[in-house]
Amino acid sequence: MDIKQLKYLIALDQTKHFGQAAALCHITQPTLSMRIRNLEDELDLVLITRGQRFEGFTEEGERILAWARTLLAAHDGLQAEAASCRGQLVGSLRLGMVPLASLNPMQLLEPLSQRYPELHFQLTSLTSEQIIDQLNRNQLDLGFCYLDQIDTQLFEVLRLTATSMGLLYDIRHYQFEDAELSWEATAELPLGLLTKGMHYRQSIDLSYRSIDIEPHTILESDSTFQLIQAVSAGICCAIMPLRSGIEAMNEHLRILPIHEAVIHSPLGLVMRRSAPRSALAEKCFAEAKLIFNPAVS
Repeated sequence: MDIKQLKYLIALDQTKHFGQAAALCHITQPTLSMRIRNLEDELDLVLITRGQRFEGFTEEGERILAWARTLLAAHDGLQAEAASCRGQLVGSLRLGMVPLASLNPMQLLEPLSQRYPELHFQLTSLTSEQIIDQLNRNQLDLGFCYLDQIDTQLFEVLRLTATSMGLLYDIRHYQFEDAELSWEATAELPLGLLTKGMHYRQSIDLSYRSIDIEPHTILESDSTFQLIQAVSAGICCAIMPLRSGIEAMNEHLRILPIHEAVIHSPLGLVMRRSAPRSALAEKCFAEAKLIFNPAVS
């Protein structure tokens, strides 16, 4: 057994496809299949359900996969620790973030990349619940998430400003004279909103219900990118976070604050307390404290 076999197993879990997993690992598909079969032979277990294509992991495979993640995380942590002892910061920072928040993640990634050019980043859009779960399972190093479900005994937390909301629109299709809008004014507009059930959408729905108004929702999506596309096409406006950098993606986009529109649960940067916790995660969390210090409440 070697570390590459574990990487192949995890790549297969990520892609659910032998060919894509092989491409991700920069090897041929026959090589990947052979190395995984060698691992099965060594463990005397069937790890993968095979048909004409990948059909999933067996129950035993899922259990081995969990150990593979832990061992690979420990391996990466060892490499990062050794680099830290040499005064370097190398490796891949695995960062999860809720889809919409009053924070542009580049505020963290840009200074880190400038200070530590050998550092790589994996940025994943996840719900707060998924971020907590993946931090617990050591699949993430840090996470930007809402703090209403965080146990501070299990996680170190850097509290950030609350998420304020505004109306995103395209000046080619809409014009507004006011510097701030009310919830009542936004309800009269065709809106594109995140899918119901998502944390950000729940706050919007609560705000409308509090004034007994039903918004004119013409598009729902779980993709921020698709909502921005719809706004740019003039199909709708969208309720987006302020200070997220979204309006800078297109010269025609603008965002107007909505009066008293705030997500009640504060946003925070979270790192788990228990081992294994890499030197990379600890260093980046410490750097984040310096970067976001003006916003810490």
